[in-house]
Amino acid sequence: MFDLTLNSHCKNCNLDLASNDSADGPAVFMIFILGFLLVPAALFFDTLISPPLWVHAVLWGVVALALCIAALKPLKSYIIYLQYKYRQSDWD
Repeated sequence: MFDLTLNSHCKNCNLDLASNDSADGPAVFMIFILGFLLVPAALFFDTLISPPLWVHAVLWGVVALALCIAALKPLKSYIIYLQYKYRQSDWD
């Protein structure tokens, strides 16, 4: 459904990416970031409007899913960049 796989080589510089992967790091960061942003937003929304519970479930489910899909691939790329920058010995 979504292509979040890592290419084996960089298209620009031909750097070998096959042995270096971000693993579950981006997903963990997404849990922390989205939890930090969405829970206060949902509480504030509930304080202002007080909608039924099903509105919260639909609204915040869609918002969380959209944010995950939009941010997971750039976050995965950023984690790999940080590995390349700060753990250069792993890339030799």
